Amino acid sequence: MWTVLWTSRTHRHPYDARVRRPAVWLVAAAASLLAVGLAAARVGEAPGGLSNWQALALGLVQGSTELLPISSSGHLALAPWLFEWDYLTENRAFGHTFDVILHLGTLAAVVGYFWREVVTLPVAWFRSVGKRRVDTPEEKLAWLVVLATIPGVAVGAVAGAFIATEAGQPWQIALSFAVFGVVLWAADRRPATREMASITSRNAVAIGVSQALALLPGVSRSGITITTARFLGLDRDAAARFSFLLAIPITLGAILYKLVGDVALGELPEGVWGPLAVGLIASTVSGLAAIEGLLSYVRRHDYTPFVVYRLLFALVVFVLIVGGVRPATFS
Repeated sequence: MWTVLWTSRTHRHPYDARVRRPAVWLVAAAASLLAVGLAAARVGEAPGGLSNWQALALGLVQGSTELLPISSSGHLALAPWLFEWDYLTENRAFGHTFDVILHLGTLAAVVGYFWREVVTLPVAWFRSVGKRRVDTPEEKLAWLVVLATIPGVAVGAVAGAFIATEAGQPWQIALSFAVFGVVLWAADRRPATREMASITSRNAVAIGVSQALALLPGVSRSGITITTARFLGLDRDAAARFSFLLAIPITLGAILYKLVGDVALGELPEGVWGPLAVGLIASTVSGLAAIEGLLSYVRRHDYTPFVVYRLLFALVVFVLIVGGVRPATFS
């Protein structure tokens, strides 16, 4: 089963066919048309608030950048800053809620793509706990995901609020884009000598510790976990797949925490349900496309284009700041 789940990058992944089935992409196309239709009809938006078109753009940005090594948090923070969409900067509480809704879309994309793992790994983990030992490759993988998730949860609980308020200014985000882009480039120069089956518990903890760095906007959760996996010698396909699996528990936990506090127990402004729906659909569809695109790409190529993109993006932000076009801070 292990070799079926995690083939080398020289072989086609056996589950690719389920994503490429016409029915899946027909549903994605229909959802895209629905989002565009809601945006065009301005359904559920309010004058002066976040528009459906803005939500559509941000949803597409979230879905594509969350699962590529280029930082969704950095893009979502800088897009309103760049285009002067003041509603999100003036309504930070709603901005955080909107961000969580967009992450719900990308979570749906990851769960949809890796649905077999989503079903089998929790069962394998509980089975292992009941037996008090690890016997199968599925049980091992389940424990690796758990071990890699713990550091991010711990750091988020202790320092998440501080990081959110102190480490997310435009110049800081641009610096993270550049620095961790170079780190990704260095990691990707290492020989790809290992596949998924060779990951150890120490490797999982190391990847998990690095994942905690993604609390800093501009670092990229997928980027830093792929970087660490490549430093450990994993091939590019295995690094990306393990990164995608790690997205599920950490994102689900953040979503549940935020939804309870801001949606179930909090109050949302008027005229936001339309943008929330449009953003959710857009992030789901673009997230699915990003997973398929990245896994198809890295089987034959390296991560250099993403490094170049990160450096160019950082350069543009710094030029805008130095030139006085945009401020160096959000406040």
